[in-house]
Amino acid sequence: MLDNEEILRLVSLAQQGDKDAKTVLLEENSPLIKSIIKRFKGKGIEYEDLYQLGCMGFLKAIKNFQAGFEVKFSTYVVPMVIGEIKRFMRDDGVIKVSRALKSLNLQINKFVESFFSQNQRKPSIEEIAKNFNVDEEDIIMAMDSSRMPISIYSPIEEGEDGCMLVDRIKSDEDYNLKMLDNIALKEVIKKLDDRDKKIILLRYYFDKTQSEIAQKLNISQVQVSRLESKILDNLRKKLS
Repeated sequence: MLDNEEILRLVSLAQQGDKDAKTVLLEENSPLIKSIIKRFKGKGIEYEDLYQLGCMGFLKAIKNFQAGFEVKFSTYVVPMVIGEIKRFMRDDGVIKVSRALKSLNLQINKFVESFFSQNQRKPSIEEIAKNFNVDEEDIIMAMDSSRMPISIYSPIEEGEDGCMLVDRIKSDEDYNLKMLDNIALKEVIKKLDDRDKKIILLRYYFDKTQSEIAQKLNISQVQVSRLESKILDNLRKKLS
């Protein structure tokens, strides 16, 4: 495993055209690329094609990375690889639905009908995922597969002066920057102490009120308010 200093040195050499440095970086980060592309398996793209797209995104990460980003190179790689694959899926015009997803969707429909007849309500995504022992994201993808896929070049509606769906899609640059910001935020939150981390997670990820957090931590609501303000100020400084 290369240390961070050596990685930055190789990235700098690769940006100057050193092919050997690029090769070393690719070999070193191949497991990372493979772990990223796993989430796209079963979505209509062959594994080898996914890996090639991942490598293309990785090379773009090398080209665009700057030490001033204040994140590890491997962290920066993630949104670049994901962005490259999603760009391919988008530019391909129509998102293809795999047979596996269609089959899963049919099974889900049967399960939903059976569950409703027994419980007089529709099952949650979590309950469906648990029944089929698959990730919730894959359940959502399967359920969405029943919708008719459309081209990104389809007109949105009449009277839009020829405006197409592709015109409403945010650029990859916006997407990558947003994802990079999110990754940077998660990295900063990980470094908080247990109490501060718990306050942020309860407040902004689990949508708890300050009073509810105060009860969980056995402190006053005023203390929670002061701690929250202090933590947010600290996060802003580290991310600025």
